Amino acid sequence: MSRHQAFETLAIHAGQSPDPATGAVMTPVYLTSTYVQRAVGSTLGYEYSRTGNPTRKALEDCLAAIEGGTVGLAFSSGMAAIDAVVHLLAPGDHVLAVSDLYGGTYRLFERVYAQYGLGFSYALPQDPEQFIGHATARTRLVLLESPTNPLLNLAEIRAIADRAHALPGKPWVCVDNTFATPYLQQPLALGADIVVHSTTKYLGGHSDVVGGAIVVRDGDLGERLGFLQNAVGAVPGPLDSFLVLRGIKTLPVRMDRHAANAQAVAEFLAAQSGVEAVYYPGLADHPQHELARRQMRNAGGMVSFRLRGGETAARAFAEATRLFQLGESLGGVESLVEVPAAMTHVSTAGSPLAVDPGLVRLSVGLEAVEDLLADVEQALSAASRV
Repeated sequence: MSRHQAFETLAIHAGQSPDPATGAVMTPVYLTSTYVQRAVGSTLGYEYSRTGNPTRKALEDCLAAIEGGTVGLAFSSGMAAIDAVVHLLAPGDHVLAVSDLYGGTYRLFERVYAQYGLGFSYALPQDPEQFIGHATARTRLVLLESPTNPLLNLAEIRAIADRAHALPGKPWVCVDNTFATPYLQQPLALGADIVVHSTTKYLGGHSDVVGGAIVVRDGDLGERLGFLQNAVGAVPGPLDSFLVLRGIKTLPVRMDRHAANAQAVAEFLAAQSGVEAVYYPGLADHPQHELARRQMRNAGGMVSFRLRGGETAARAFAEATRLFQLGESLGGVESLVEVPAAMTHVSTAGSPLAVDPGLVRLSVGLEAVEDLLADVEQALSAASRV
């Protein structure tokens, strides 16, 4: 496949030629742990499935193509992908990350890697100059989420990457692109060095697989990360790889529908007297609405909001929804609701990064928008009575 073909074409075909043995259109699921060698040390390209598997290779090639990179690496989870990136660092190195970030990432940094001599700082990303001002002489990694999880703040990736690369330590700029997906935003084209994903979310798209990914442009960096992928061994199985490949084929049409539904839900919430604030970059009054228009194809499928009744109302809303199912994760075809402070971000409790307990996060799915709005309306009514 040519990297110059349209995203929709790459999503369906990149890395996925018909099976030469049978002509099968879909990539086979190679359920094997090892491979016969023609002679000692002479392989047909594969030796052991932790190191490489044809189904996983198809996924990795597809990921590289749709993110505009040269090397794609698949992992067993999004956290395993971030863990591999942190393994590039050495004791004494410093990481500058966005302060509004996924609770699992914060937990990995503060409760796992801090004990090995790495330092971490957190700052809001909205002002690139102020954000990079938190870097130190030992900063080797800048980690962004855009949009962030759960407040949907944006990072101006180009401006931050330019400033980071001008620092004496020339840190890598890594963007967690899970919320946006490569269909809405391609951080490598905006100056980032590394892109990570939880493929569990929008790339898989059907809430039936757990996985992660890294994509880079630089071949030497890709080789280092590939060594870590093999050495640590946190790789997805072939069936998981197949499921993510299947999901990617419909990513463009799903993301357009997610965004259209999310826009309608956000506008509805913004018009309700019991809603104190709505966080969605597609709203004209979002402070980074214009950046979203420049940097993203659309504003995506995630909406967060706060009710005037605080934590009590937030919990009542989340427990009253019917179509929006109460659960962690996001990005599936079905709509989900959660209270981050008590669920996905509980690891930040008591820290400067703690999430408002009255915040509600919605993953807006592909159901009929009128049904979603009706569910939000009845849940708001239930929350107003507590």
